Amino acid sequence: MTTPIAFTDNVRDLSNREGFQFEFRCERCGNGYRSAFQPDMLERGKGLLRTVGGVLGGRAGHITNMASSWAMDRGTNSAAKDKALGQAVTEVAHRFEQCRGCGQWVCGDVCWNGEVGQCARCSPIVAEQLAQLQADARERQLRERLADTDLVGNLSLERQAVVLCPSCGARAEGGKFCGECGSALALVRACSGCGHENPSTAKFCAECGTSATA
Repeated sequence: MTTPIAFTDNVRDLSNREGFQFEFRCERCGNGYRSAFQPDMLERGKGLLRTVGGVLGGRAGHITNMASSWAMDRGTNSAAKDKALGQAVTEVAHRFEQCRGCGQWVCGDVCWNGEVGQCARCSPIVAEQLAQLQADARERQLRERLADTDLVGNLSLERQAVVLCPSCGARAEGGKFCGECGSALALVRACSGCGHENPSTAKFCAECGTSATA
C-alpha cells in the first residue's frame, strides 16, 4: 500500500549515488533547511559486489552484471527514495506551516503569523506592517517638505553653469572661483567701464575698449 508524503511542492532533491538528501524552502522568503544526509545501503552493497568481483576474477562479469541489475531496479523502483523523503519530511516538518489562505508552505520563524494562523503575506504581522507604513509615510512627508524648500535661492539660474575651470581644467564644485587655482569660473565678465559683458578670456572690452585688467 502506498503511503502519501506531505508537502513535496517546495522540495529539491539533492540525492546522489552515495545516498539521499533533500532541501525544503519557504515559498515566501526562500529560506530553507536541508535534511540530514541518509547513506544509500544499496549503493554500498553494489560497491561491495564490485570489490568481490574483482577478487574472484573469472566470476567478476556475473557479479558486476548483478550490481548493474540492482542499479536499474533502483532507477525504476523508488521505494528507497520514498522512504528517505518521508524521513526528511518528518525531520523538517516542524520548521514549516501551510497557510490555509494561499496554500503555500512557509517558514515558521519569519513568515508565519501565529496569532491569525496564516502566512505573513495573507495576514501581515501588525507590528511589521505598521513599521513599513511608517517608513512609507516618512518618505512621502520628506518628499513633500523638500518640494517646498528653496534649494536654489543662492544660485544664478541665468548664468551658464561651469563644470570645469576654464583656466586649469579642474572640476568646478560650485561658487564663483576655482578651488584649485582661484580663477573666476564665470564665462563672461562685465566691463568695469561700460558694464558690457565680455568673454572671461577677453583682454579688452569689445564695446568701449577698456582693459579687462583695469
